[in-house]
Amino acid sequence: MKELETIEMFISEDEDSGISAISFVERPAIQENFIALSEHKVELTTMDEDKRIVIGLALVPNKKILRSNRGYEYNIEFSEETVRKASMKYLKTLKLHNATEDHKEGFIEGVHLCETWIVEDSLKDKTALYGLNAPVGSWAVSLKVNDDALWKKIKNGEYLGFSIEGTFKGERQDFAAMDKIEALLDEYKKQKRNE
Repeated sequence: MKELETIEMFISEDEDSGISAISFVERPAIQENFIALSEHKVELTTMDEDKRIVIGLALVPNKKILRSNRGYEYNIEFSEETVRKASMKYLKTLKLHNATEDHKEGFIEGVHLCETWIVEDSLKDKTALYGLNAPVGSWAVSLKVNDDALWKKIKNGEYLGFSIEGTFKGERQDFAAMDKIEALLDEYKKQKRNE
């Protein structure tokens, strides 16, 4: 079997580059599920409160993620440096309330970022406490979910992890040109059918 090409993604300083949202998905591309912190008791009180917080990995460095573009299959991956830059730019641009379901258009009201950090030590990190497989350099996040419908889907196991939405640059730049050519061909075919 032919080995797929791997394209390293990176973030630039321009305004168009970076993460625009974190999406709740059933099958995260990074193949890491989140942990739902439901029904955790607050110590030293009698209160039993459903915190509605989920913790998971938004990005894992050097992990190959399968992609397909117009029938061409390839892998993308993010370096530790890119993961760190992406997490910092996400905070800098104040995207803290930008969450979606299955990458559908429109942000979910009632979801916000609680915590974000880069894993420095896999064994001593907070992610290890919750049983997440978080390699050094991973971007971990926790989100507070106040939306009742979304929380029900999480508790029912419909969403198992996070997937990022954003714009990154790749070391190969011909995909944009390939998309334009394919779009022109599609338009041409459509016009021919209508004649």
